[in-house]
Amino acid sequence: MFLEATKGFMMENAFIIPAKIAGAEGVGLYDLKMENAAIIRKAARELYVQAGSLKHFSEEQHDYPNLLRFAIDEFKVLFVQWVKGFDVWEYIVDDWGLFNPPGVEPE
Repeated sequence: MFLEATKGFMMENAFIIPAKIAGAEGVGLYDLKMENAAIIRKAARELYVQAGSLKHFSEEQHDYPNLLRFAIDEFKVLFVQWVKGFDVWEYIVDDWGLFNPPGVEPE
């Protein structure tokens, strides 16, 4: 039962990542791009942990969880470069204060 739930969570996170990349690419606003980026980061980190936890469900050793974790590590490098390319001056002030460009405070 726990294995099935973990697989379900992994699929959910795997679907979130490309959807949020598309969402971030579809908008020009920094705050919305950063919101999507935060969700992508969360989903990727959860997927990384979930893949690592699979080894506890079977005595057989499979390379798939390690391959997935390696792919996430590679994705992280690309993700950091992608986020650096966001235009910080194309924004609407985030009145929650989470996704404003550096130095911009909620009013």
